[in-house]
Amino acid sequence: MDSPLTHIDDRGQASMVDVSGKPPIRREAVAEGRFIAKKETIDRLLRGDLPKGEAMAVARIAGIQAAKDCSRTIPLCHPLPLEHVSVEFHRADATSIRIRTSTVVVARTGIEMEALSAVAGAALCLWDMTKAIDDTLSIDSIHLVEKRKAAN
Repeated sequence: MDSPLTHIDDRGQASMVDVSGKPPIRREAVAEGRFIAKKETIDRLLRGDLPKGEAMAVARIAGIQAAKDCSRTIPLCHPLPLEHVSVEFHRADATSIRIRTSTVVVARTGIEMEALSAVAGAALCLWDMTKAIDDTLSIDSIHLVEKRKAAN
């Protein structure tokens, strides 16, 4: 039998999960996604040679900010006191950049939505920074790689 959805109350209405009875523990999550563009666009991104400026640094900050603002954009997420967020970029092939994020919190609930939001925020920023030179852009394969929790 499938587990009941945790964000649906006994009357079938959306609600925030009550985590007040759970102990705070260290939680970590890793997420990834791909930003896809023409080879020339990826080359220019990596060189920092774009009309809007150096996109990788801006996208890193956008990803961190997206993780910090997750509870404002995903309605039933709990606001979390993030301990750490990292956003890394690696050229996956000629036409794509792999975005990998890592998040850490000591809290009563998970942090995977923040890791996923960081990937999406960074990818959207790369899109914004390159849309003037490339009309083939896409974002693909945003997914959770892993999540861990450990007692303090």
